[in-house]
Amino acid sequence: MAHDLPALPAVDDPDLAVAADRVAVVRSGQALLREITWRVELDERWVVLGPNGAGKTTLINLAAGRSHPTRGTMYVLGERLGRTDLNELRTRVGLSTAALAESIPGDEIVRNVVVTAAWSVVGRWRESYDPADLARAEGLMAQLNVGHLAERTYGTLSEGERKRTQIARALMTDPELLILDEPAAGLDLGGREDLVARLAAVAADPDAPALVVVTHHVEEIPPGFTHALLLRQGEIVAAGVLEETLTADNLSATFGLPLKLSYEDGRFAARAS
Repeated sequence: MAHDLPALPAVDDPDLAVAADRVAVVRSGQALLREITWRVELDERWVVLGPNGAGKTTLINLAAGRSHPTRGTMYVLGERLGRTDLNELRTRVGLSTAALAESIPGDEIVRNVVVTAAWSVVGRWRESYDPADLARAEGLMAQLNVGHLAERTYGTLSEGERKRTQIARALMTDPELLILDEPAAGLDLGGREDLVARLAAVAADPDAPALVVVTHHVEEIPPGFTHALLLRQGEIVAAGVLEETLTADNLSATFGLPLKLSYEDGRFAARAS
């Protein structure tokens, strides 16, 4: 799939959160990613869009230091995958995925779901936390509007409350890179709009980490996001500044369907043409 990319910073630029050069991932003989070249700077907010099977989850697993590329060069926060301690790197990346959510015990109270990220564990056991950890957890729960749920068990929460708890957990270690994989999946309209507004507030914070959000839906792109990466069948359709990259033509090529795209009050919407 042909695509034109602007001139990009060097792969080892220290101001990059993610730098991929001609990255490919092959599993069981199947190419999940092909020739991916991508840069995320520390002050950018990216949305990654594409249909099922596009390679979005494979890409974010690389960006989160959860896996290695088969070919090509991949740097995360200045560390080259394959030449760094992934366990240490992962402490610098906040991650929220469906797989992580499924591993959270239903009987864990919300405060512990959040604070245990400081030890990179799921499920509190015998580890101890200092007052600064507990204070940060309380602050993040308040920011994500789950502070009043601190003593509730995770299994009793609504889907929206669980999503906000997961994001608070992802922010717990004060990461340099925050990756959210389909954070609005399974939410009703009210839950989605509440979450989008909270992500817009995170995006607007100059002290927030570099941010990558994966979604299938342009309606879930929060205001304040700066860049977009569009994937189809493991290849880049388009990548760059959001307003220039997210066009009806690019979106149609990404999803294999003629689409109309509208933009109003900082929000996108798409429908079949």
